[in-house]
Amino acid sequence: ARERIDLLFDDASFRELDALVTHRCQDFGGSLGESHAKKIGKVMDMALRVGAPVIGLNDSGGARIQEGTDSLAGYADIFQRNVDASGVIPQISVVMGPCARGAVYSPAMTDFIFMVDDTSYMFVTGPEVVKTVTNETVTKEELGGASVHAGGKSGVSHGSYPNDVATLRAMRTLLDYLPSSNDASTLPVRPVTDDPKRSVPSLDRLVPDDPNMPYDMKDIVREVLDHGSMFEIQPEHAKNIVTAFGRMEGRTVGIVGNNPIVLAGCLDIGASEKSARFVRFCDCFNIPIVTFVDVPGFLPGTGQEHGGIIRHGAKLLFAFAEATVPKITVISRKAYGGAYDVMSSKHLRGDANYAWPGAEIAVMGAKGAVEIIFRGKDVEKHTAEYTDRFANPMVAAQRGYIDDVIEPHDTRRIICDDLRLLRSKKVDTIPRKHSNIPL
Repeated sequence: ARERIDLLFDDASFRELDALVTHRCQDFGGSLGESHAKKIGKVMDMALRVGAPVIGLNDSGGARIQEGTDSLAGYADIFQRNVDASGVIPQISVVMGPCARGAVYSPAMTDFIFMVDDTSYMFVTGPEVVKTVTNETVTKEELGGASVHAGGKSGVSHGSYPNDVATLRAMRTLLDYLPSSNDASTLPVRPVTDDPKRSVPSLDRLVPDDPNMPYDMKDIVREVLDHGSMFEIQPEHAKNIVTAFGRMEGRTVGIVGNNPIVLAGCLDIGASEKSARFVRFCDCFNIPIVTFVDVPGFLPGTGQEHGGIIRHGAKLLFAFAEATVPKITVISRKAYGGAYDVMSSKHLRGDANYAWPGAEIAVMGAKGAVEIIFRGKDVEKHTAEYTDRFANPMVAAQRGYIDDVIEPHDTRRIICDDLRLLRSKKVDTIPRKHSNIPL
């Protein structure tokens, strides 16, 4: 554990608390007992008092059987502190070995979970229990390894890395983007080394003329951010949407963007949950949100409907609507139907909403609309008419739903200007105990 700590923190900066505390049992195996839990609780309480992030390095055998219910009580005490700290200080869990049974619920309530390939795993019931109850034969890796949780299946983990060293270095990078607490004064500010007024001519060529031709939204995001640098969250899960931290004019921003290269950028269950969680984190910690939109709608199909896309899609809608941080939106190509509303539209109190000249903002695509309106008659003629009328951002701009139609190469300059203006943004909220997001 100490070798990992040395890799994570600055040289000679770590100071241990409660090094002299004794345990009731001597054979630990990394398991958690009463004294162990009290030490964790004590440091979490201190982190809350001083406004400092909490990082948990998990490599444990679970609850200490010899201590019975005292070890279970210890876990519950930690869970309560996870909840108390939520939205107040960033909480990061790094699973670097086994994390099983009830122990998984502490990482599950933190803001981010990262894993190490091939050596870490998380599950509520292990392979032996699964075999007994369901007669399935499965390995620990197949049941709850990094390939499952960070590789696009469960979405439990926010990323994985090949070894301990790479994982801990990545955590240092992530912490560099995050504030110490929900106090806005702790937001990190770096020297401005990339001109905020920099023109980006390459953006004029990145979106194909053919509306059905895919492109990678990450290319647009990198061109807009300082030095093209970003830290992506859940890069292997729900790839049809991009969530990442970056900097503009030296200050952290959260990025959300539909990615047309996967599922044409449609919103589905996975994308909705992934981005809703990210938006709420940014709102908790005063991080402005920049949204890039190219979405043809919600992904159709019985799998999505039966899986609850209505409820899951509402999570993203709710998250954007509830967020009070600066919200800037750029529509690069398509914004169709309800998905247009969901993606930080002006109607959800977006502060600045822009569209590129080739953007299309409509209820649906031209061909689908014509099929419904004209019932299959003169499809080509009416499709051309519909395209001329709606396949541009002007109608939305005339209604005030788009603040301006901007040239792609001016995008970085305009966003930086807006972010500078919005630093003093204040929003009056309705008094209530808490909202009831559709979980």
